[in-house]
Amino acid sequence: MSRNAIEKAVVSALEDIKAHDIVVLDVTRMTSLFDKMVIASADSTRQTRALANHVQEKAKAQGATVHGIEGLDAGEWVLVDLGDLVVHIMVPAVREYYNLEQLWGGAPAPQARSRQPPFDFDRSHDAAET
Repeated sequence: MSRNAIEKAVVSALEDIKAHDIVVLDVTRMTSLFDKMVIASADSTRQTRALANHVQEKAKAQGATVHGIEGLDAGEWVLVDLGDLVVHIMVPAVREYYNLEQLWGGAPAPQARSRQPPFDFDRSHDAAET
């Protein structure tokens, strides 16, 4: 089980189900928790779930251990923990909002196709304060 083979399998799995804006970041200088981070966008919550499941299958086929998957219920941001490699699959609005690329790698996230916020804010308390 080579780390490079697992990384290639993950990227291939994402490409198989038409993820877009796939980025692989080497974060070894920033954290000791994992070495690489893969970030990808999906067009819907259904696609994020399908991508996460496909990534899990392909990684296991390469001998990787899947330590956990988070976010499958909501599907807006799904994280697949493969130990040394962490995979983030997000809908574009969530990806743009959290901007992991800039946080971890210095480059801005791709612009979301929609300018809608990634979730509903209850702004009624803001109006009362002004």
